[in-house]
Amino acid sequence: MDPVAALLEIASLLERERASRYRAKAFRQAAATFQELPDDVRTDPTRLRASRGIGESTFAVIRQAQEGKVPEYLVELRGDVEPERVSALRGRLRGDLHAHTEWSDGTTSIAVMAAAARAQGHEYQAITDHSPRLRVARGLSAERLREQIPLVRAESGDGFTLLAGIEVDILEDGALDQDPELLAELDVVVASVHSKLRMDARPMTARMIAAVSHPRVNVLGHCTGRLVEGERGTRPPSAFDAAAVFAACADNGVAVEINSRPERQDPPDELIEIALAAGCLFSIDSDAHAPGQLSLLDHGAERAERAGVPAARIVTTWGVERLLAWTG
Repeated sequence: MDPVAALLEIASLLERERASRYRAKAFRQAAATFQELPDDVRTDPTRLRASRGIGESTFAVIRQAQEGKVPEYLVELRGDVEPERVSALRGRLRGDLHAHTEWSDGTTSIAVMAAAARAQGHEYQAITDHSPRLRVARGLSAERLREQIPLVRAESGDGFTLLAGIEVDILEDGALDQDPELLAELDVVVASVHSKLRMDARPMTARMIAAVSHPRVNVLGHCTGRLVEGERGTRPPSAFDAAAVFAACADNGVAVEINSRPERQDPPDELIEIALAAGCLFSIDSDAHAPGQLSLLDHGAERAERAGVPAARIVTTWGVERLLAWTG
């Protein structure tokens, strides 16, 4: 087995299971290091092990691959990681409107995320790093976002489009955490609540309605903010008038995100039902923070299919031209 392929597959499997980002990053770093080493170092175990960026675990994987074996750690992970669910709806998804890079709280570069999206067979992928108020996630200032936009668009080509976007914070008064003129330059704007999640239902409802009524917002991200499992523990959903918020989404052509991360399962099933009744559009997104998490779309597709969401109302089943006509 090719050592680089083995290291990258391990990284992807760790990322999909939301394991420690440092473990996954170590395997990606080892793959990059190994590719740059001279042939004589690659084939010399002593010098290979001494190379910066090659640790004990990654060295073992490389050596087993060089010996013609499938590395033991990879065999273990393949057995432990839940297989991707293949549904009819998953096969109709053409892209993903919510993903992060190392520019905010993701783990890899724009180019690596673009390559992973291509490998998933996507026609398009949006890069939506965080906005400035989310300092814990290294949210992008207006200056950094302006710097990022051309770098994102430069990754498009050969039938694939990398969309310049943002996951913009919805502030307490419903305003958006980024310059309005800059939002107008983007291909996709996902608006999400990340702070004051325990706000009373009435002001939270007004806050969310104000945000989805903004002409530059395209997607309402993980609308309840809940966590149902995982290392971060659990968190109850925010309280708001779902019927009123989803009616505003429908009136403004804003898609309700079906967030594919298993720890979120957001919106809950009962809220998907309310959004369906309101006539909303939907966007099935990975909310990936690492390349291996792009494959989490299968979880979102399964939930949407089970809830009876028609494919025609899921914007991520649309081709890129129709999608960009919708986002404006």
